[in-house]
Amino acid sequence: MRIIEILKAECIASGVELSSKEQALGQVVSVAKRHPALADVADGVILDALNKRESLGSTGFGDGIAIPHCRLEGISEFIIGIITVPAGVEFDALDGEDVKLMIFIIAPAEKTNDHIKLLSAVSQTLMIPGAVKEIIAGNSDEAVRESFLRHTRDEIDTKEQVGKNLFTVTIQDETIFRDMVGTLSSIDSNSVTIIEAENVGAYLSKMPLFADFWSDKKHPLCKVILATVEKGLTNETLRRIEALTGSLNDRDDVLVTIQELSYWAGSIQV
Repeated sequence: MRIIEILKAECIASGVELSSKEQALGQVVSVAKRHPALADVADGVILDALNKRESLGSTGFGDGIAIPHCRLEGISEFIIGIITVPAGVEFDALDGEDVKLMIFIIAPAEKTNDHIKLLSAVSQTLMIPGAVKEIIAGNSDEAVRESFLRHTRDEIDTKEQVGKNLFTVTIQDETIFRDMVGTLSSIDSNSVTIIEAENVGAYLSKMPLFADFWSDKKHPLCKVILATVEKGLTNETLRRIEALTGSLNDRDDVLVTIQELSYWAGSIQV
């Protein structure tokens, strides 16, 4: 996926004046609709999707930047656009400052991984010293587009990721913990991490309201192991865990949860 091919010239609006976040999101819809991929999508559908995302937390991330984005059913292409607001617009930004640069992304609903990678690429571009100031200063749509593309990494790796699951193993038995570390480390994984923890009783015992209940109890060790495991090895990993613990349903000192990962990047050194 190449940003230079996704960022269409018609989806740039430079030097816009806006008076509110509501008007800003409306401008995003208006500019996005210039893209042929949205020709058959109603304005209200796009606006509702943008507002739904904003309800989860403002995409005005601070430093005068907002990256409004949403996912839509029924489209197959990514739509990226840039709107500059030199005078600034109130956007409920996390730092309370007006937003002067909006880069919006409208994504196909089913392409979650690519959406995340695109958001990451845009964010990295905006972290380059001087990039935001230069983009906002662009005195034409063409200048704004060229400035952004000059700073961005054009090629985004969209190779399909092989499925992984995240094992979270919470343990309150020292012997089981040591054996579990060895077991999980022996399984093909790009990350095994150990977190020192405490059970809730240790915290509650320090609170006056609950002190009588736990003050006389010895609080057991509590450690958490996080391990990413290939989906195809999930059953084998569980088998090895229960070879150590016996049936997990019979334990009150070991808890195992498994979550499907939609995105991951990087690895942790042993």
